[in-house]
Amino acid sequence: MTNHYIPQLSTIKEVIKHTDLEYTFRMTFEGDVKPGQFFEISIPKYGEAPISVSGIGDGLVDFTIRRVGKVTNEIFENYVGDKLFIRGPYGNGFDVENYKGKELVVVAGGTGLSPVRGVVNYFADHKEEVKDMTLIAGFKSPKDVLFKKDFEYWNEVMNVIKTVDTAPEGYEGPVGMVTKYIPDLKFENINNTAFICVGPPIMIKFTVAEILKLGVPEENIWISHERKMCCGIGKCGHCKIGSTYVCLDGPVFNYVEGKNLID
Repeated sequence: MTNHYIPQLSTIKEVIKHTDLEYTFRMTFEGDVKPGQFFEISIPKYGEAPISVSGIGDGLVDFTIRRVGKVTNEIFENYVGDKLFIRGPYGNGFDVENYKGKELVVVAGGTGLSPVRGVVNYFADHKEEVKDMTLIAGFKSPKDVLFKKDFEYWNEVMNVIKTVDTAPEGYEGPVGMVTKYIPDLKFENINNTAFICVGPPIMIKFTVAEILKLGVPEENIWISHERKMCCGIGKCGHCKIGSTYVCLDGPVFNYVEGKNLID
């Protein structure tokens, strides 16, 4: 029987810098992983932190980490060839089968693009499996944009709106919140749409409100509710909302269920 409390050593194969605070750590892992799942990454004496999967490869898994606290500060001191402890994957993730044959729209805010990047990459590589694909990604400013090389590829194979909240003089590109661009979306069949929305809770709230105004059925919307996860296996109760454990029942929820998770 596997002991879910015991992490395994993983080697850092590559470190990709996005901004001064966000880096992607490409690490070794053998096993099945879904986009939207998460791992607990730990360093002895410093603790552990839940980090979403931002990429999946052959024997590799990506973690895009923001430097915001004791554990993540220490992780940034570990680079190529070093090792970290990981345990997981945990949670239910995004099932790409839910979106095949649909007019798919992914709306992501800031680092919320990380957990859904695997879905975007999957359909970028298998664009024949969706009727249409649109990505709306919002960042605070041009210097906060993540996955710049990915955007070059995505721009070639899908509809991409990369917007920033504020921009310097002379900036060329969309400016404004992601919600600004939802009313202009057009669909062949509103009942054959699928929406994924990931980002800060307040962003999800107002984005889903705009999506519903289009007439999209609630069951066609998926969100990721990643706040307050701690142990990852439903034992500490830190992420419990009512009878729901976010780390076990989520972090990905269909909106029909997710709209009732009020903490």
